[in-house]
Amino acid sequence: MGDRAVRNRGLADEPEDRALPGPQPAFDEQFVSLFDAHFRSLYRYLNRLSGEPDDAADLAQEAFVRLYRRGSLPDSPKAWLITVAMNLLRNARTTHKRRLRLAPRIGAERERSDPPSPETLAARDEERRRVRAAVDRLAERERQLLLLQAEGCSYREIATVLHLNPASVGTLLARARRAFHALYAGGVDAPR
Repeated sequence: MGDRAVRNRGLADEPEDRALPGPQPAFDEQFVSLFDAHFRSLYRYLNRLSGEPDDAADLAQEAFVRLYRRGSLPDSPKAWLITVAMNLLRNARTTHKRRLRLAPRIGAERERSDPPSPETLAARDEERRRVRAAVDRLAERERQLLLLQAEGCSYREIATVLHLNPASVGTLLARARRAFHALYAGGVDAPR
């Protein structure tokens, strides 16, 4: 198989096969700085959106792998990473839904080294359940708006990720907050 066929199939990982602007060490340093600055935030966003910590870590890592393979930073790296991660999450959800039809979902609680009292655990679990239920009942765009803001994204970054007019982000966030509070105050069975 020739070099062209290897490149066309995306199997060539040699540095000379990537079209990199400028010297490689500069990109590597920028990439490491970006990773250090945004990986945790991207992970938290995906974890809150999906409710699956292991999947969120894998998806955040895959978004950074794709950025590294790209070989250059986009104009808005944070928004680019969030967009890629959301696409990966969407794909993972589609796969997950197919699997759910075939087998029931089984979840397990992680052990903690020094557990709080049973009353404290019960109260925390109830609070998490109520918040999660309210967030899950929000429209997808409202959920994404609130979670992106919770991760410190600027209005401009939120607009870029969700393909919105930056001037409308504030209004949409206010509506999303009101919807969340109504669902939260009304409990899990509150009508939408």
